[in-house]
Amino acid sequence: THLIEAYRKIRNTCRFLLSNLYDFDPEKDRIPYVQLPELDRWALHRLSELIPRVRKSYDDFEFHTIFHALNNFCSVDLSSVYLDILKDRLYTFRADSPLRRGSQTVLFEILVAMTKLMAPVLSFTAEEIWRTLAAQPGGRLGVSSVHLSAFPEVQPQWQDAALAQRWERLLEVRVAVQAALENQRRDKVIGSSLEADVQIQANPERYEVLEQYVKDLPAIFIVSRVELREVHNLPHKPDFVVIVSKAMSGKCERCWNYREA
Repeated sequence: THLIEAYRKIRNTCRFLLSNLYDFDPEKDRIPYVQLPELDRWALHRLSELIPRVRKSYDDFEFHTIFHALNNFCSVDLSSVYLDILKDRLYTFRADSPLRRGSQTVLFEILVAMTKLMAPVLSFTAEEIWRTLAAQPGGRLGVSSVHLSAFPEVQPQWQDAALAQRWERLLEVRVAVQAALENQRRDKVIGSSLEADVQIQANPERYEVLEQYVKDLPAIFIVSRVELREVHNLPHKPDFVVIVSKAMSGKCERCWNYREA
């Protein structure tokens, strides 16, 4: 049963990636790495860690590790974080906006790499994904079958340890915000997370990290508004507090965010 669920997760994640690449031509629409926002670069950093892990597992004949690594990447890095935050950008931004095209650039890189990585153990699924991608407008993949392609290589610029460390601190807060939102949802204070205003009180060190992303925090947490406050009397762990309240402002009919007119 666990294997079936893991396979379903990998397959459904690939379907989601494919469904958001229907109008993407990698030759015309690709956004250079240096122009990508940090969220997209974080996803590529995580991909750069997945590729050598899976390749080593093939070398060591540890096929269960390959399946676990792919499933974990789909469940945690993609579904729970990257794709969750990305949905607003994919669905509400103009089709050819640089932010949407940047996300599609990363989705394309991830899908091609994942398809190549899974090909020896999920042969038919990988081939089905490859042919579907090749049939789309920009599907220039070089070879007719995934089984004729080489394993993916890590691009050196994808590896960014400093960015990964910052995002680890940021995502720790995101997990706490999600837990606080769930509590308020259970108590019927809010329905959707976009009905929430969030206040974060943080020690100076944590505040310094969060302040760099203050404009992006509502999108990262998928809420309507985030207020950040620096405090000095919190214990070392946890070094921040999350307070959730119901948004009092009006709702935008297009993006569903609650904003003051």
